[in-house]
Amino acid sequence: RKIFLEVPMSKPIIDEDCCKGCGRCVSACMKKCLEIAADHLNAAGLKPVRYVGEGCVGCGMCFYNCPEPYAIRVER
Repeated sequence: RKIFLEVPMSKPIIDEDCCKGCGRCVSACMKKCLEIAADHLNAAGLKPVRYVGEGCVGCGMCFYNCPEPYAIRVER
């Protein structure tokens, strides 16, 4: 008999204009679901971090490693 656990969908919400593109959240993500955007800049002229679209488990390591208040949060 197989048991399936229902895992809530999570995703990081990144305010690109607050993000300084330091990459600390990218390094901290154990699922490697964050990347530094290579194709656009934010309002400050920096390359922000973006979610790749899948893989987030909602651990919050990106949030806890980000030095910028309000730049990233995890929505469940």
